[in-house]
Amino acid sequence: MAGDTERIEQEIAKAREDLAGTLDALAERANPQRLADDAKSKALATLQTPAVKYTLAGVGALVLILVIRKVAS
Repeated sequence: MAGDTERIEQEIAKAREDLAGTLDALAERANPQRLADDAKSKALATLQTPAVKYTLAGVGALVLILVIRKVAS
Protein backbone atom coordinates (compact mmCIF):
# COMPACT_ATOMS: atom_id res chain seq x y z
CA MET A 1 0.00 0.00 0.00
CA ALA A 2 2.81 2.43 0.86
CA GLY A 3 4.41 1.72 -2.52
CA ASP A 4 1.17 2.60 -4.29
CA THR A 5 0.95 5.89 -2.41
CA GLU A 6 4.51 6.83 -3.32
CA ARG A 7 3.93 5.86 -6.96
CA ILE A 8 0.76 7.95 -7.09
CA GLU A 9 2.56 10.91 -5.50
CA GLN A 10 5.35 10.60 -8.08
CA GLU A 11 2.81 10.46 -10.91
CA ILE A 12 1.10 13.58 -9.52
CA ALA A 13 4.43 15.40 -9.25
CA LYS A 14 5.30 14.40 -12.83
CA ALA A 15 1.88 15.55 -14.06
CA ARG A 16 2.39 18.92 -12.29
CA GLU A 17 5.78 19.35 -13.94
CA ASP A 18 4.32 18.51 -17.34
CA LEU A 19 1.44 20.92 -16.79
CA ALA A 20 3.82 23.68 -15.69
CA GLY A 21 5.89 23.14 -18.84
CA THR A 22 2.78 23.24 -21.01
CA LEU A 23 1.56 26.44 -19.34
CA ASP A 24 4.97 28.07 -19.84
CA ALA A 25 4.92 27.12 -23.52
CA LEU A 26 1.40 28.52 -23.93
CA ALA A 27 2.37 31.73 -22.16
CA GLU A 28 5.31 32.15 -24.52
CA ARG A 29 3.18 31.48 -27.60
CA ALA A 30 0.53 33.96 -26.45
CA ASN A 31 3.01 36.70 -25.56
CA PRO A 32 1.70 39.87 -27.29
CA GLN A 33 5.20 41.19 -28.02
CA ARG A 34 6.21 37.91 -29.67
CA LEU A 35 2.99 37.85 -31.69
CA ALA A 36 3.61 41.42 -32.85
CA ASP A 37 7.21 40.62 -33.77
CA ASP A 38 6.12 37.55 -35.73
CA ALA A 39 3.45 39.54 -37.60
CA LYS A 40 5.96 42.30 -38.37
CA SER A 41 8.55 39.87 -39.73
CA LYS A 42 5.93 38.09 -41.86
CA ALA A 43 4.70 41.41 -43.26
CA LEU A 44 8.25 42.51 -44.08
CA ALA A 45 8.98 39.18 -45.72
CA THR A 46 5.83 39.51 -47.84
CA LEU A 47 6.73 43.07 -48.85
CA GLN A 48 10.18 41.90 -49.96
CA THR A 49 8.80 39.42 -52.50
CA PRO A 50 9.27 40.67 -56.08
CA ALA A 51 5.57 40.46 -56.96
CA VAL A 52 4.51 42.69 -54.08
CA LYS A 53 7.49 45.01 -54.36
CA TYR A 54 6.96 45.72 -58.07
CA THR A 55 3.20 45.99 -57.71
CA LEU A 56 3.58 48.61 -54.98
CA ALA A 57 6.12 50.49 -57.09
CA GLY A 58 3.69 50.47 -60.03
CA VAL A 59 0.79 51.69 -57.91
CA GLY A 60 3.02 54.40 -56.42
CA ALA A 61 4.08 55.54 -59.89
CA LEU A 62 0.46 55.61 -61.05
CA VAL A 63 -0.61 57.69 -58.04
CA LEU A 64 2.31 60.06 -58.64
CA ILE A 65 1.32 60.51 -62.29
CA LEU A 66 -2.31 61.16 -61.32
CA VAL A 67 -1.30 63.73 -58.70
CA ILE A 68 0.99 65.51 -61.14
CA ARG A 69 -1.77 65.59 -63.77
CA LYS A 70 -4.24 66.93 -61.19
CA VAL A 71 -1.82 69.65 -60.05
CA ALA A 72 -0.90 70.57 -63.62
CA SER A 73 -4.53 70.94 -64.70
